[in-house]
Amino acid sequence: MSDLIDIKVNVNGQLYERSVEPRMLLSDFIRFELGLGGTHVGCEHGVCGTCTILFDGKPQRSCITFAVLADGHTIETVESLGTPEKMSTLQQAFQEKHGAQCGFCTPGILMTMTAFLKENPHPSEEEIREGIDGNLCRCTGYQNIIEAVKLAAENMDSKS
Repeated sequence: MSDLIDIKVNVNGQLYERSVEPRMLLSDFIRFELGLGGTHVGCEHGVCGTCTILFDGKPQRSCITFAVLADGHTIETVESLGTPEKMSTLQQAFQEKHGAQCGFCTPGILMTMTAFLKENPHPSEEEIREGIDGNLCRCTGYQNIIEAVKLAAENMDSKS
């Protein structure tokens, strides 16, 4: 009898079928089974937000989610947002406003803010502050991150 569980999960638009251990974390599945290193792991307790991915379009901490729970679901990682040559509007704003310093927390913040801006395309500064409340950054005072999200919202609005 095998201790592995078969799962099928759509990650960044591609269907993956794998056999995984029941207690494998989604962050480990993404990083080590799929080779997508953009999802970072910080606290390993779901507190810092660094490992945030989109699970069926909603922010989810991948370090406290078992991979088997992703069976039949859609996952988006930071790799889905863009490339250095063709960045998303949010990534461009982070670059322009210096929203990343060391960059370790940035993938989780980008994924959180991607979902946030879909639900709130015209956020106030206070709403942005509340939206990133679960994402910890040890390098900044968050002001450049907030400015980047404001710029992204403006740029997304002008493209509509």
